[in-house]
Amino acid sequence: MTALPSFTPATVPGAGLVTVPWHTDRRGSFTKPFSPDVLRALGSEFHVAEVYWSGSATGTIRGMHLQAPPHALRKLVFVVAGRIRDVVVDVRRGSPTYGQIATWDLEPSGRAVLVPSGCAHGFEVLEGPAAMCYVQDGGFDAETDGGVRWDSVGAPWTTAAPLVSDRDAALPRLDEYESPFVWEAT
Repeated sequence: MTALPSFTPATVPGAGLVTVPWHTDRRGSFTKPFSPDVLRALGSEFHVAEVYWSGSATGTIRGMHLQAPPHALRKLVFVVAGRIRDVVVDVRRGSPTYGQIATWDLEPSGRAVLVPSGCAHGFEVLEGPAAMCYVQDGGFDAETDGGVRWDSVGAPWTTAAPLVSDRDAALPRLDEYESPFVWEAT
């Protein structure tokens, strides 16, 4: 019998780790990271609007990104190659975990991180090249695309001099960020 996906909530409400069956044999590995069973494990409706793929070198930090209302979205992210430290920070005003982070070290496996709306997401490549896949329940909107500086969230980054885009370096610090997100307890 095939094991079913499971969801382990993080300390940041709505964020968590999705674990799906991971099969290996002498040829390699196989998994199904997104399916109706994954949706049931998440306990929510999540429709796929867009899928992104990124490749990054060791020492790269990407983030901390989000998309603001009215085009806020959720992401399910997983590693296809390499090893990364994945970070989610809560930026929902009034949240009991506002400004707190959740982290996971990920590599190709049956594990993915759910990033809820109202949380910024980023990652550090610990061993690269790393390939990441993002499944989003909303489309990209340049007008509401934003985030907070990677070095202002208190994440346990390990790279002393990371490769960071000019865009990410110019994002506001978390303590300067005027969040459009408001906590809604479920």
